[in-house]
Amino acid sequence: MLQLRSHPIPVVPPTVVEILSDDERDALRAEIKGLLRAQDAVMVAHYYTDPEVQRLCDDTGGHVSDSLDMARFGHEHPASTLLVAGVRFMGETAKILNPEKRVLMPDLEAECSLDLGCPPAAFAAFCDAHPDRTVVVYANTSAAVKARSDWVVTSSSALEVVAFLRDRGEKILWAPDKYLGAYVQEKTEADMVLWDGACIVHEEFKARELEALRRTHPDAKVLVHPESPAGVVAQADVVGSTTALIKAARDLPVEKLIVATDRGIFYKMQQAAPGKTLIEAPTAGHGATCRSCGHCPWMAMNGLRKVAASLRSGANEVLVDPEIGRRALRPIERLLDFSASRRTVIYGANDA
Repeated sequence: MLQLRSHPIPVVPPTVVEILSDDERDALRAEIKGLLRAQDAVMVAHYYTDPEVQRLCDDTGGHVSDSLDMARFGHEHPASTLLVAGVRFMGETAKILNPEKRVLMPDLEAECSLDLGCPPAAFAAFCDAHPDRTVVVYANTSAAVKARSDWVVTSSSALEVVAFLRDRGEKILWAPDKYLGAYVQEKTEADMVLWDGACIVHEEFKARELEALRRTHPDAKVLVHPESPAGVVAQADVVGSTTALIKAARDLPVEKLIVATDRGIFYKMQQAAPGKTLIEAPTAGHGATCRSCGHCPWMAMNGLRKVAASLRSGANEVLVDPEIGRRALRPIERLLDFSASRRTVIYGANDA
């Protein structure tokens, strides 16, 4: 059952691509490396950020991965400052798991359509309307929404957690991504009500045009993130999280891959599968109203200039209300404990 949208559709900013000369890029890289050392800081970056940001993160001993794994790495790393290149909820999650550390971001205006599309007050009212349901939220949510939940899940853990809750006889309230929620509901047959939210990138992949692309490349395998519409997911050879798709790209015995997720993943995917041809799944075509065209405009706000500026000035520090952080930590820890008890991989690693 899908909750009808009663909240505003997020306003999507234009995608801005950072263009640097070789000299400016090299100067920024050198400056950032020095600032990281001087400030006892380490970078973590999401797979969807600019390749230059991911490359610098790797080169400075940081970590490029999924959102929860970024926070986990920051928790285990001895650095006192984390520079989180991603979107706001990722910075918040890092702060929740590392309240004693300073957490900086290149741009605090780097949002997420799933987060923006699930306002805490409206979500609390939705929960209040379904008091008999266990509240399960995707990691792509604000600290306040996490604080209202019983469980936080990742795209790689959602199926197993929901199946576990189903087997205990629990009914689920799911937020915020309706496509991932519908996928989980279909696979687990759990009793679920779904919040009406979507990722603007994954929602744009087009089933009809993907079918035509598959005919053009009949020897290609299709890799799809489950935040995509059902007609796209139905054509996938592999459905999974960002890390799972990178692993599939490495392991599948084919030379061509059609990839339905943010194109920022191609940097790590090409490293994992050198020599393979990666083809973007189509976001344009019949009836298309492309707002992101395969790349998150908020992720694009993470550039080397802004990384350097944040470290220089200490600007864009992520702050989470301590009480909200304490409450949000509980459902995250519940997932971590569940994973440990079942030896389940719930977040990524570059060599996973």
